[in-house]
Amino acid sequence: MTTRARAAGRPREWMSLGEAAEALGVAPTTLRRWADDGLVRSFVTPGGHRRFMRESIDALVPGEKRQRPSLDRLGGTPERMARAYRRDAGHAGADSTWVGALDGSERDPLRERGRALAGALLAYLDATPGPDRDARLDEASAVAADYGRLARAHGATVHQTVETYLRFSRPFVAELATLARRRNLDTTEATELLETILAAMDRLLLETIAAHESAAPGSLGAPDDLGHPAPAPLAFIGPSPDWIDGGPR
Repeated sequence: MTTRARAAGRPREWMSLGEAAEALGVAPTTLRRWADDGLVRSFVTPGGHRRFMRESIDALVPGEKRQRPSLDRLGGTPERMARAYRRDAGHAGADSTWVGALDGSERDPLRERGRALAGALLAYLDATPGPDRDARLDEASAVAADYGRLARAHGATVHQTVETYLRFSRPFVAELATLARRRNLDTTEATELLETILAAMDRLLLETIAAHESAAPGSLGAPDDLGHPAPAPLAFIGPSPDWIDGGPR
C-alpha cells in the first residue's frame, strides 16, 4: 500500500476551526476564544488559518451525558456568594449609589431578600429542566421586579437601577466560573452552567427594567400574597459588605 493510500484511509491529524467546532458542538467563535485563553491547544498556519490536533479535540468530545454535581456539593452556596460580594465590595470603594442613602433599618430586609435571591438562583441552576426549574426562575424574577419598583420609589433612575443590578450579577457569574474551573467541571458542564445563568440574568434584568418603568414614582408597591410588604431585593448589591449575612466582617 502506498503512503498516499494509507493517508487516505485514516483521518487527518489536524482539523480546521470549523471542523473542530462542529465536532464539539460549539460555535467557531467560542472555540477560537477557548484557544486564545489556552484551554484548547492550536496553532496558526503561515496563511493565518487556525488548526487543532484531532486527538485533543476528540478528548473534549463528551461521552454519555452525566449529571453535573450539585452546586451545593461543589461548594456553591449563598455563603460563598456572600464572600464574593465582600471581595467585590472591597474593590468598589465607597457606595455612591442610591443604596448608600438607605439607613440600617431599611437595609435589613434587603439583606434578607438578597439571601433568598441567591438561594433561588442556585436552586434554579441545580433543578432538572421542567416545572421545578421554571418555578425557581419565576421566584427570582419576582424578586427582580420588586427591586425595580423599590428603586423607582427611592428615586433611582433606570441607569442607576441597572448599574446596581450589574453589581449583583457580575460577581455572581464570576464566582460560578471560578467554581467550575476549580472543581474541574468538563467543558460541556461548565459551558452549560454559564450559558444558563447568563440567560437567567438577562431575564432578571428585563424584569427589573420593566417593573421600574411601570412603577409610580414614590410608590413602594403592593403587599405580596402573604400580606407582607413588597420586598426589596438586589439593593443589597451595593458595596456594603453586610448585604447577605447581617453584619460586617
